[in-house]
Amino acid sequence: MIIVLKKQISEMQKESIRSFLVEKGYTVKEIVGQEETVFGAVGQSTLDIREVELLEGVANVVPISKPYKLASRELKKEDTIVTVGKVKIGGNRIAIIAGPCAVESREQIMTIAASVREAGAVILRGGAFKPRTSPYAFQGLGEEGLRYLKEAGEKYGMPVTTEIVNPSDAPMMTKYIDMFQIGARNMQNFELLKAVGKTGMPVLLKRGLCATIEEWLMAAEYLMASGTDQIVLCERGIRTYERATRNTLDISAIPVVQKMTHLPVIGDPSHATGLRDLVSPMSLALIASGASGLIVEVHNNPEKAFSDGPQSLYPSQFEKLMRDLQALSAVVGKSLERIPRMLSAALSVKTEASVATDRLVVAFQGERGAYSELAIRRAFDESTDVLPCKSFSDVFEAVLQGKVAYGMIPLENTLGGTIYENLDLLDRHQAVQVVGEQQIRIIHNLIGLPGSKKESLREVYSHPQGLAQCTEYLNHEISYAQAIPFFDTAGAVAYVKETKDPTKAAIAGAPAAKVYGMEILAEGIESNPRNYTRFYIICREERSAVYRSSAPVNRASLRFTVPDRPGSLFSALLVLTKHGLNMKKLESRPIPGKPWEYSFFVETELGETGAFEVALAELSELCLSVRVLGTFTSNL
Repeated sequence: MIIVLKKQISEMQKESIRSFLVEKGYTVKEIVGQEETVFGAVGQSTLDIREVELLEGVANVVPISKPYKLASRELKKEDTIVTVGKVKIGGNRIAIIAGPCAVESREQIMTIAASVREAGAVILRGGAFKPRTSPYAFQGLGEEGLRYLKEAGEKYGMPVTTEIVNPSDAPMMTKYIDMFQIGARNMQNFELLKAVGKTGMPVLLKRGLCATIEEWLMAAEYLMASGTDQIVLCERGIRTYERATRNTLDISAIPVVQKMTHLPVIGDPSHATGLRDLVSPMSLALIASGASGLIVEVHNNPEKAFSDGPQSLYPSQFEKLMRDLQALSAVVGKSLERIPRMLSAALSVKTEASVATDRLVVAFQGERGAYSELAIRRAFDESTDVLPCKSFSDVFEAVLQGKVAYGMIPLENTLGGTIYENLDLLDRHQAVQVVGEQQIRIIHNLIGLPGSKKESLREVYSHPQGLAQCTEYLNHEISYAQAIPFFDTAGAVAYVKETKDPTKAAIAGAPAAKVYGMEILAEGIESNPRNYTRFYIICREERSAVYRSSAPVNRASLRFTVPDRPGSLFSALLVLTKHGLNMKKLESRPIPGKPWEYSFFVETELGETGAFEVALAELSELCLSVRVLGTFTSNL
C-alpha cells in the first residue's frame, strides 16, 4: 500500500507509523517527492487499510494493484535516477556502457578501456564469469578478471560492471565492481536476485530470453524487496521464431516499461542482434524510443575474441556511434552523460551559496521551469540548486559576486538568431569566462490549469518569441484566443497558475508545466520543429579550469577589434584560415562610445595541437585588442 503523509507531519509521527507497519510484518520505504512524501509498505499482512488511515499524520492510503509493488509507478511517480560511481543513469541522461564481452587479459581490458573512455563511454563492462551454452566454451577468468577490470576502471576513471552467476560470489565481487549485472539466463534465479539485492549495490537487470514484461518487473521486485532500489532494466532482445538475428529486439518494450515503472531502462543492441553491422542502427533506434542508455560490446580484435566476436564493434565503429548518439540526443531532448560532469571536489574558490549548503548553485534568467533551467539539469546534475534571475545582467552579477558557481545564458536560437545582449555582457565583464555549452530543442506546449479546456481559452501568454514560433497553431487551432506577450515563457505559466482562471493559458516547455503543477493541453505546437537554443556556461575566470567534461576542449570564443583601414578584418580572419582553424560563428558589435566602430565576436575550432595559440599570437600583432572569452568542449 501507499501511505500518503500529511505535509506538516512530525518526525515522531513518522516513526510511529513506520513502527506500526513493521510490527504488522511490512517492509517500509520512504519516498520524498516534489509535492508529497509517502511510505511504500510491502508485505504479506492482511491488515485493514482503515487502521492505517486512522493513524496520526496519515493523509491517505492507496492500495497498490500491481504485483510488482516497489517497482511500480503507483508507488513512485517520479523517475528513479540510478547512481553508479560518479555516473547517473535515468532522467535526461543517456549513459553509455561499453567494453568487451569477456575480460581475456590485463592488456586487452586496458586497451579497450582506454579507447571506449576516449570515445565517451562512462561505465566499463567486461565479463569475469561467463555463463555459456556450451560447457567447453570460455567461462571467464574469474576473480583474476575482476582484478583486471577494477584496475582498468580506476586507471581511466570509470565505474565497472560485470555479470554475477553464483549467489555465493556476491560478497567477494563487491570489492571489485560498482554495479552487478544479472544476465538474461539468470533473470529468474531468485536466490541470486536475493543475494545481490542484499548488497544494496546498483544492479543491471537484463530481460530473460522468453520473459514477459511483468515477469521482468517481478524480478526487479525481488531485488528491491531484498534491499536495493538502484536498478537499471536492460532490454536485450527476446527469443522468437526469427533466425536472421540472434534475438528479436523488442524496442516497443522501452516506452511500455517506462509507463509501468519508475526504474530507468537501457538497451543492449549487441546481444539483441548478434551482428556488429546492426548494432549502430539498433542503438539509435533504442535511444529514439526513449532508452536511458546502452550497453555495447567493443573489442580491439573481434576476430580473435574469446566470446561474441561477431557482435563486438571495432573501436572506430564505437567512436562513430558516439558521434551519432551525440547528434541524436538533442533531438530526443536528452544529453550524453559525461564523467566527470562537475569536478566539485576540485573547487578552489568557494561561493557563498556553496559554503552555506555544500551544494552546487547555478544561475539563469527567468522563472523555474525555463529552458535555461533544463539546460542546467543536463549540463550538471538533476539535483543542482538553481538561482532564477530577472535579467541576463543579474546572472553575470551573481557569478561575479560569488552567489553562484556558474551561470547558464542563451547565446543563439536557430529561429530567433543571436542574443546580442549576452555577447555584449561577455565583452563587458572581463572576469567572466565561457567554459561549456548546451543545446536544447525548444518544444512549445499549450499549458493551462488542471481540468481546463482548450475550447474555453480566451487569453494565451508567452514570451514574444514563443508566440511568434507558434503562429500557425495560434491562428488556426485557437484563433478565438488573444495572444498576449509576457516577459518569460515559464513566467507565463506561473502567472496563469496564480490567476486560477481556466480561460487563460501559456505557451512554454513541459518542465514549466511540471514545476507549477499545470496541465499540458497540446504538445509540440511550434510551427517549425527545427527550433534549438544554444547556451553558454559561464563562471569567474579563476574557476574556469574546474569545469571540464570528459571530452577534450576543441572550441574557443574570442573578441577582437581591428584598425579602421581596408582589409583589416579580412587579414584577421585569414590568420584563422592559415592555421586550419574552422570558424563557426562571426558577429559584429558596436563599440560603446565610438560611433561606427565595431568589435568582432568569433567562435572557432581549435584545430591541431598548438595551432590556436600560434594564431592568437599573430592576431595580437594585427588587431588593436584581442580577448579570449573562453575555451570549451563542443559536440555540435
